[in-house]
Amino acid sequence: MYTRLLYFVLVFMFSTTFVHAQFAVLGGVNFQNLNGTQADDSKLENSLIVGYHAGVNVQIPIASEFYFQPGLIFSTKGAKSTIGELSTTYNLYYLELPLNFVYKAPLGGGHFMLGFGPYLGYGIGGNATTEGGPLTLKSDVEYQNVVEITDPVLVPYFKPIDAGGNIFFGYELAMGVFAQVNAQLGFLEINPEDKRIVNDKSSIKNTGFGLSLGYRF
Repeated sequence: MYTRLLYFVLVFMFSTTFVHAQFAVLGGVNFQNLNGTQADDSKLENSLIVGYHAGVNVQIPIASEFYFQPGLIFSTKGAKSTIGELSTTYNLYYLELPLNFVYKAPLGGGHFMLGFGPYLGYGIGGNATTEGGPLTLKSDVEYQNVVEITDPVLVPYFKPIDAGGNIFFGYELAMGVFAQVNAQLGFLEINPEDKRIVNDKSSIKNTGFGLSLGYRF
């Protein structure tokens, strides 16, 4: 299903080349966290980590000063968890389809931008690094919806599908260069059902914000 949606969006983006659409390339820095509750329903006390994002989007006019802006973004997310002397840093890699609606108002020699909309993400990789004293353990992330009793204990597991909401604001110069501040709030739990834990009350979601620079042509 996700592959079909990705194919549809890419075809839609490139089919708009001849109808006054504008393409953009962009990239920037992420400040991400994993918020929610642990298995015993206690609040997660994670720290932000710094990541990055890069991708493309297309801006399609739908009314005066209003645009539909689908895109394709590679984004790194995660968090740092510290328990006693042990700290674990989770790095999660996603391909995301943001489907934003943008208002652009003339301001000075360019345009003020305000955008919002949903996003759909798909986990494609990642790792977790645990450090404490002389110990360093690094494991690749596995994406699956259910963790069975027989699955390896030391592997970090997450659901592959993420979805949530975007909001951003920024400024675009007449020459096409733009800068924006982005924020995301995940709506879906990304922790899988874990059959190894009795009465598991875990609930983990992606949240974060970032800064982007780009060029529209």
